[in-house]
Amino acid sequence: MKTYTRIMQLFWLTMGIFIAIIVTYKGFTDGFRRWYPYYVFSALALFLYFIRSIMLKRMNKIQEENTKNS
Repeated sequence: MKTYTRIMQLFWLTMGIFIAIIVTYKGFTDGFRRWYPYYVFSALALFLYFIRSIMLKRMNKIQEENTKNS
């Protein structure tokens, strides 16, 4: 489960950065007036990255407590 969580965490970070780069490029070539709303998708992907990061830390902390109590 840790491997899956880590892979998904890196996926969302990569997608967030990739989308931001593409939207910025398209903004310079076609005009930001048309492309600025697409930054929402980049922000959403980065938000999911940070949420997964927080949840992974929580999960690790709970697992450590469970192994100490066993």
